[in-house]
Amino acid sequence: MKALTWHGKSDIRCESVPDPKIQHGRDAIIKVTACAICGSDLHIFDGMIPDMHSGDIVGHETMGEVVEVGKDNTSLKVGDRIVVPFTISCGECFFCKRGYFSACERSNPDHEKARAMWGNSPSGLFGYSHLLGGYSGGQAEYLRVPFADFGPIKVPDGLTDEQVLFLSDIFPTGYMAADFCNIQRGDTIAIWGCGPVGQMAIRSAFLLGAERVIAIDTVAERLDLAREAGAVTLNFMDEDIYDRIMELTSGRGADACIDAVGTEASSVASLDSVIDRIKVATFMGTDRPHVLRQAIHCCRNFGTVSIVGVYGGFLDKIPMGSAINRGLTFRMAQTPVQRYLPELMRRIVEGEIDPSFVITHRGSLEDGPELYKTFRDKKDGCIKVVLKP
Repeated sequence: MKALTWHGKSDIRCESVPDPKIQHGRDAIIKVTACAICGSDLHIFDGMIPDMHSGDIVGHETMGEVVEVGKDNTSLKVGDRIVVPFTISCGECFFCKRGYFSACERSNPDHEKARAMWGNSPSGLFGYSHLLGGYSGGQAEYLRVPFADFGPIKVPDGLTDEQVLFLSDIFPTGYMAADFCNIQRGDTIAIWGCGPVGQMAIRSAFLLGAERVIAIDTVAERLDLAREAGAVTLNFMDEDIYDRIMELTSGRGADACIDAVGTEASSVASLDSVIDRIKVATFMGTDRPHVLRQAIHCCRNFGTVSIVGVYGGFLDKIPMGSAINRGLTFRMAQTPVQRYLPELMRRIVEGEIDPSFVITHRGSLEDGPELYKTFRDKKDGCIKVVLKP
């Protein structure tokens, strides 16, 4: 089959690789009908994610048609259309039983590597390094889905691939970001990052009852899309974000702040962002947490900071004194996708949201390597890429 494979920093190739095979009775094999390039895939593309091996198949936003099922899988049948969550979860362990599916204890065979780095292991992820299981990703013609009798969600008749594809990751992640904010009537939510997850967070915040959303970015097309959703937009290259948020909130700060940027924040946004970039380049730091610092300072007393941007290591100069003295709540997670799927599918079916609004570019797997560059460099108004194998 054809698949997109990683061969080093900025080196994604479309190659022929062996077809996947059933390895366990609960597996399924799907013929991929749509997949997407995620913002967190760019961390792999930029060489930020450790323990990638040359030839690894990438991608974790995937859906398709079931073509084979394992002998113990009675939940799926050949011909079913399914969306596959990026978090691989067994449905039976301590954490899965409590709804914390992204902390599944059984799905990461490389859990000792993760434990050494983070103190314990999250679940396995598709296409996201041998730190998280070494699973083949879904930017391919076919995909093996472990624990397929539990994780995926079936697609109702009448919905297109593009309407439901983002249930695999960015829609649940953006929705979780807003859900973490415990939104009350009249709340103002500030969101850093108007990429695909940020766009989903903006619309989710309004769905959950926010009165006002402040969206922060510098890319014109992203800011335009945020305004279309009803957000107040701020360009961090044109104005001081802290001053403007204080002005918009009468000096109180936002009721909740969402970091939808993570480790690769702009390195020219402020003096501390420049220092972050220098530290990473000289191996004195692992992440660039400028956005998180700013979100903490811009949050009102006893507000919430919701973190869904990806961080990998140890963050420097985080203003914990501000957070502690002002009573902030931090909420963060790799998204337990399965927890949100029924609710979000209902919202799509009932027409409350069509997540395909975020798509700007479409292509084949052969187009994938060039579209990775287009997405990373924000060329041609690129906000979200969908590939059709």
